[in-house]
Amino acid sequence: MSNRPLNVTRSILFWPRLFAVVFTSTSLLTNFGSQPARAQATQYCQLSLAAAKEKENLRLSALKGNQDAQTSYQNIVQKQAQELQGCRTRTWPQIQAIWLRLYPCDIKPGTIDQIMDRIVNRGYNQVYLEVFSDGQVLLPATANPTVWPAVIRTPGAENVDLLAIAIKKGRQRGLKVYAWMFTTNFGYTYAQRPEREGAIARNGKGQTSLYVVDNGSQLFIDPYNPQAKRDYYQLVQQILRRRPDGLLLDYVRYPRQAGSDSIATKVSDLWLFSPAIQEALFKRAQNNKGLDLIRRFLSKGYVTAADVAEIDQLYPQEGEPLWQGRTPPPGQKSILSATDRQPILQWELWQLAVAHAMQGILDFVTIASYPAKQQGIPTGVVFFPDGNQTVGQGYDSRLQPWDRFPTTLEWHPMLYGTCGDGSCIVAQAQRVLSMTKPGTQIIPALAGQWGKSISNRPSLEVQMQALRQFAPQLKGVSHFAYSWQYPENDSDRKFCRTR
Repeated sequence: MSNRPLNVTRSILFWPRLFAVVFTSTSLLTNFGSQPARAQATQYCQLSLAAAKEKENLRLSALKGNQDAQTSYQNIVQKQAQELQGCRTRTWPQIQAIWLRLYPCDIKPGTIDQIMDRIVNRGYNQVYLEVFSDGQVLLPATANPTVWPAVIRTPGAENVDLLAIAIKKGRQRGLKVYAWMFTTNFGYTYAQRPEREGAIARNGKGQTSLYVVDNGSQLFIDPYNPQAKRDYYQLVQQILRRRPDGLLLDYVRYPRQAGSDSIATKVSDLWLFSPAIQEALFKRAQNNKGLDLIRRFLSKGYVTAADVAEIDQLYPQEGEPLWQGRTPPPGQKSILSATDRQPILQWELWQLAVAHAMQGILDFVTIASYPAKQQGIPTGVVFFPDGNQTVGQGYDSRLQPWDRFPTTLEWHPMLYGTCGDGSCIVAQAQRVLSMTKPGTQIIPALAGQWGKSISNRPSLEVQMQALRQFAPQLKGVSHFAYSWQYPENDSDRKFCRTR
């Protein structure tokens, strides 16, 4: 898994100071009644208040057992599904999606209908439904073979499959329902399993992400760990048994640290101190000198001229220290002294460590998306536009190499910039587009509310208008989140009593 070849090229556009170490992944998976009028849709394909109210009244009557209302309600739902599809084909963006979290209270009769109706009312034709987050999975308690607890643990509701219900209810309304999943962030519950301790990512200070992320619930794993990969692969397989219309991989990165720690400038800042990721790094060495130097660099955070001289004496039969991607100039050892070679070797070891950490993320994406690829289900990756940036000689601590994500996947950049208008969102979109190969499907995520600004974040209308200049490159946009648009409804559902 970790002994793949590595090539080094100079990256002019992305990381001027980085030897962009690229690992190939060829053997990656070997281990494994009343009808609304057509004119009622407004801009962005939103329904009028009158049409929405009429549908809601019928839904409530149907819930009380009124059969005529039930028939009329189903007719309206079907009619609006057809009209939504037609409107979206004529209106930019062709894909308008919303992010949605469900709660145990949503098993109440009619609740999912109400949520999906509201989504249609706002002109959305896709739903990104959260199925794995905060260490919980949206699977029935009785059909959950994963290592994570089910979201719904209400007595008497062990068989309720809220994911399957939401997919069905969404499709009845013309909505595509994607399964939105945290990826390398496995959640606090994973940390409660002693047998999984070796799978947890650690930095050079001995910390896990539980101690460096503010809310204390985010547990990031070692992406090279075989057990973590098996656990996640099984989770994806279980989710896909419900046949969602797509898969969305979020938290495809390492933890974001605070303050000065948000920039990784030394080896101890990297999440390279769990067993599997170290073993894979040592396998990058291509001779004894290379392995010895990698070990010294990892243990101390640097190598000295004395280290370089000592390995020359230990392995006199070998030339230059070698590891995947390192091609020193011919004759370098015979020309340069150990003192002269030390800064070169230390810099290249730092580049190797960063690239190795990033490659773990890329490999994990390949594994996580493979079951969906096998079934022909689209997969998207969610990322921060600045998650791959360099700052001086350091790197954004998230080490999110999104510009190297496969172009066969959908790219979902989170354009969450706040500057009072749409200019910072435009700048983020331009950065993503500048690094994107032709043909890549890009569906930016925006945060906000319709019709009003929040703090320094303009309304969704203003943000959408700012992005429209990039059509047709951007054919879709998503909005975070349903809870922002219906905060009272979200709060009621989150804290209701299920018994």
